[in-house]
Amino acid sequence: MSASPLRVEHDGGVDWVTLARPDRLNALDDALIDALNGYFAGLVRDRRTRVVVLRGEGRAFCAGLDLKEAMERRGADAPPPSVAEALDHQRRIADIVMLMRKCPQPIIALVQGAASGGGFALALAADIRIAGRSARMNCAFIRLGLGGCDIGTSYFLPRLVGVSLASELILTGRFIHAERALLVGLVSEIVEDDQLAAAAAPYVEAMLEASPLGLRLSKECLNASVDAASLDAVIAMEDRNQVLTSRSEDFREGIRAFLEKRKPVYRDQ
Repeated sequence: MSASPLRVEHDGGVDWVTLARPDRLNALDDALIDALNGYFAGLVRDRRTRVVVLRGEGRAFCAGLDLKEAMERRGADAPPPSVAEALDHQRRIADIVMLMRKCPQPIIALVQGAASGGGFALALAADIRIAGRSARMNCAFIRLGLGGCDIGTSYFLPRLVGVSLASELILTGRFIHAERALLVGLVSEIVEDDQLAAAAAPYVEAMLEASPLGLRLSKECLNASVDAASLDAVIAMEDRNQVLTSRSEDFREGIRAFLEKRKPVYRDQ
């Protein structure tokens, strides 16, 4: 039996999710695509997991689609897939980033080495990105004879770094390295590759100190606010969230802890 391409370790409300195909630079094959879809789909009603840390095993985060495996599986002389088959496969990959945005848990991506094509899309779909010094990211699609916009990159990139830089990266397929990624706000910080897990700890700790409901609703509100039609629409959602959280027992515990100068003990109630 082959090892699972996705390793999930739960620790105190945090899922440490590792792409585990280091010999293939964690490239996305069918098994890993299915595993990622299954994992993120399962988070929607999972109240035990409050934060997700996504990372790649070995020297790369994710090198994108495993083209070699795909070609070997189909055979060199096999006819190309039908339009319906190709669209189904395309949507299976795109479903991953859609599920990442829909799941209520904040996602922290730890990026070292290559994050290319679909790997870049996974990093972009996270809420926070921390880069190892070796990180290099690109929209590889246009280098393969495809369009440069794929797996949500043309949605995420302009919102994260602006249209000008997004256009440069999408239209050229050029790599953006850690230093420039930090300069333009694509990543939150740069650390040595072997310090990525330690660098995530303060973010995780701060999120776990938020009330579980408050954390979930904050991600939901941020997602909606990015594409909100007006300030009125954003304020309406913010008001709704504050009223909901203020009726919880966790809110009362948060007030008590603040006044008593201690960390709150939330029970998701």
